[in-house]
Amino acid sequence: MMEREEIDPITASVIQASLTAAADEMFAVLQRTAMSPIIYEVLDVGTGITDARGELVSSGAGIPTFVGVLDKAVKRIIELTGFENIRDGDMFVTNDPYFGGVTHLNDVVIAQPVFADGELFAWTASIAHWNDIGGKTPGSMAVDVTEIYQEGLRLPAVRLFDGGEEVRSVFEIIAANSRLPDFVRGDLWAQVAASRKAEARIRQLVESYGLDTCRAALVDLFKEGERRGLSGLSTLPEGSYSIEEEQDDGAVWKATITVTPEQFLVDLRGNPAQRAAPYNTSRDGAIISAQMIFKALADPTLFANAGSFRPLEVITEPGTIFHAEGDAPHGYYFETRIRLYDMLWRCMAKALPERLPAGHFASICGTVIAGNHPDTGRRFTMVEPQMGGWGATAERDGLDAMYSCSHGETYNCPVEICEARYGIDVGYKKLNDSDTGGGRHSGGRGLSVSYRPRGRTVLSAGYSRNRVPVWGSNGGASGGTNGLSVVRAGGRREDYAFASGVEISPGDEIIVQTANGGGWGSTSN
Repeated sequence: MMEREEIDPITASVIQASLTAAADEMFAVLQRTAMSPIIYEVLDVGTGITDARGELVSSGAGIPTFVGVLDKAVKRIIELTGFENIRDGDMFVTNDPYFGGVTHLNDVVIAQPVFADGELFAWTASIAHWNDIGGKTPGSMAVDVTEIYQEGLRLPAVRLFDGGEEVRSVFEIIAANSRLPDFVRGDLWAQVAASRKAEARIRQLVESYGLDTCRAALVDLFKEGERRGLSGLSTLPEGSYSIEEEQDDGAVWKATITVTPEQFLVDLRGNPAQRAAPYNTSRDGAIISAQMIFKALADPTLFANAGSFRPLEVITEPGTIFHAEGDAPHGYYFETRIRLYDMLWRCMAKALPERLPAGHFASICGTVIAGNHPDTGRRFTMVEPQMGGWGATAERDGLDAMYSCSHGETYNCPVEICEARYGIDVGYKKLNDSDTGGGRHSGGRGLSVSYRPRGRTVLSAGYSRNRVPVWGSNGGASGGTNGLSVVRAGGRREDYAFASGVEISPGDEIIVQTANGGGWGSTSN
């Protein structure tokens, strides 16, 4: 390989920028060709490029925690397949958290090796939420499960294409296990197209600059990421910071963060055992939460690659909710992961109250409504994350109606799409009337939303921060709680936090209420 000092820094920068552009183009292809609004409107996706060994090189827009999945998925595919058995023209699919999927079965990863000059140089990878992957309930997000087998189809890092040849049986198995086969086919091929577009761009790049030069540029890229991470780490106060926090179910979670000039150590040992319920996350999932905190503190820019996280170490304990094993289900992993992210943020906010905002509504508030369109009879599944209030800072009020920090660069499904594609009338979508989250600076306001399905539907949902309110900072008031209610046609009200299989009839109303962000500072100061 070419020595580092021989690389023209301008050429290295162009190569690095080109790989980032390839990931962005991959994202655009996926958005424009997908079948499901959860992908093309909400952007519940992530795209990225890794090196030959699965180290993250660049990422497109999308959900931050999804980008953190892709390198881990590729590494697991390599581990399971064997580096020597990967061929030009292969493409892999996985959704299983024990086989590189990292999240839950609805989130499907497509990964393709990119060969140049006969050698494996990189991987293109994407992850997208598919509306239905089988399982007990429409939308594949049941709460009354005890094993992952009940949650839907598992794809354990299998070949989708073998040496360029389509593995037809895998396509057929996927379609046969979904209540929405046309949609999963369309979304699958959108991810395939995205990978192939990025593959073409990477091949062109290698043809232009040569394989050795491109590999040397990646070495520079990783070193720059590490330099940035260490530089940001040096601005943090050294020491150990611990937190214990009660969750909605009464369980107590804890963490210790130790900051040194060389390392950001997150210790998650001693947490509750994994559950026979869909509220677990994998070790990789816990690492992603820690990566997001470290990145926000050390280098809050768009620049991110494997080098960016070299100063980070995460310790987990196998068999706990942050390192689930065996057949533990993962359907609502995202609530566990965002609760962990929020707890780590709170831990550091105690050490840096002037720098970090108060707590935000900190839930995906995932709302799944499935049924048949009342006009066309066509089956649908609406998957809608909700928006809420962000925490106030030492300088200003919190932001209103934002997606959770964990969910990132996504959008709400437009009312017009909801009503036309699903036959669900939106009675209102407005800022809530709550006055929680007061302080010297007030937390941002959450949302109130009314859904009124015109046909019979089935509701599933997962709302954390339902009992324990959003935390305020430096004397600021708490920001309230998230909640979901069903008001029956006769006026009876049913309140939910986590639910699935809830039957909704015409005339019933689903009401969403998300929390305000926490306040910052006491009003008496």
